[in-house]
Amino acid sequence: MSLDWVSINSNPGSEMTRQKIQIKKIDNTAARQVTFSKRRRGLFKKAYELSTLCDAEIALLVFSNTGKLFEYSSTSTRQVIERRNLQSERIDLLDPISTLELQLQSSTCAMLGTEIAEKTKELRQLRGEELQGLDLEELKHLEKLLEGGLNRVTQTKDELFFKEISILKRKEVELMEENQQLKEKMGNSPHVVQPTVAQQGLGQPSDCNGHAWRSYSSDISLRLGLPYPN
Repeated sequence: MSLDWVSINSNPGSEMTRQKIQIKKIDNTAARQVTFSKRRRGLFKKAYELSTLCDAEIALLVFSNTGKLFEYSSTSTRQVIERRNLQSERIDLLDPISTLELQLQSSTCAMLGTEIAEKTKELRQLRGEELQGLDLEELKHLEKLLEGGLNRVTQTKDELFFKEISILKRKEVELMEENQQLKEKMGNSPHVVQPTVAQQGLGQPSDCNGHAWRSYSSDISLRLGLPYPN
């Protein structure tokens, strides 16, 4: 049984005091009707304030003990009731689907967790860990897995090695072709100075100004004791 606060003025002219009263059915019919009327108006007033302050859509239906209907709605009572029923239908439709999806997700997560644990254990065994509980057949199976993995690694490494060799050979051929083309261009160029017969015999290169020839003449002068030619 709950309690409620009411204002009681016991003495005329004195201040209002608040006392606790028990919330229970009022036996006196007249007092019950008066309390119903006051509290109904207070309830409707609070609903109006809530609707206005918070922009809420509210509908209240109240039946008195005599069966009389009292109602309040911020918009339309029928509209609020239809909206409520529609919301209930949506929840009823979504609940089974949500439950099924949750069950499927839980089952999938459990399966994935088990698979991850098994793969993790297998990976550790491939690294040579956690081998104590394995029997002979399981060890043989693990050995075959390791041999197969090693063969695949070796094959992949060899394929990559031969591929790199092929790339290097192709680059070598390309460089040789480019070098040959450069030689042909230099041989056909008119700006290249060809050595003369005298230069070939002396083994001294010469440019168009005769610098190499002066060098040869200076060498002869030094041998004969002649003055150095200008």
